[in-house]
Amino acid sequence: MEQGLFRKVSKVATVLATLFFLSACSPKLDWRTVQSPQERYSALFPGKPDKLERHIPYLDQELLQTLEAVKIDDDIYSIGTIQLPANQSASLSKVLSQLQGNLLDRAKASGGDVIIEDASYKTADRQRLPTKDFFLDLKANSKTQQLMRVRWINRVAPNGDNWIYQISVLHAGSGSDNAKTFLSQEEYENFFSDFSPE
Repeated sequence: MEQGLFRKVSKVATVLATLFFLSACSPKLDWRTVQSPQERYSALFPGKPDKLERHIPYLDQELLQTLEAVKIDDDIYSIGTIQLPANQSASLSKVLSQLQGNLLDRAKASGGDVIIEDASYKTADRQRLPTKDFFLDLKANSKTQQLMRVRWINRVAPNGDNWIYQISVLHAGSGSDNAKTFLSQEEYENFFSDFSPE
């Protein structure tokens, strides 16, 4: 009788231990393809993103930026989109410079590092086009506080409008790795490699 009870308890303990082990190993990322027809892209997010709009000051006007973002633990995955009408296409390089400058200047002002690497992205029709990845090490009190990887992509729509995309991952908390090493891991790489503008 005692052996039978011992076996039952042992089996229950084994099942519970197995369930605990499997739940501890289950992935925290729930990858899903997100279609954004209004913003003219599809992307692979590690969870269901929230969508919001904000205004970016530019010269004497404000540009509307649509933002889709999801927070997973210490990471924020986001895609920002700005539609620049065809009649303002002459402002494209200045808008891009302002977007890039805001982040790069912040990194440099904090004493952080910026690494720029050649990269590529694929369009909806499977073309591979060149771009750049920016890896930022943002510091406070000479200690790394945030790591960021960001990519800017510009696409021209058939009607002549320019679409500016800012794809980024922001990791809060310091680590021993630099931004490039840390944010090149597969869980971050998937987010960048599976973004496809029209």
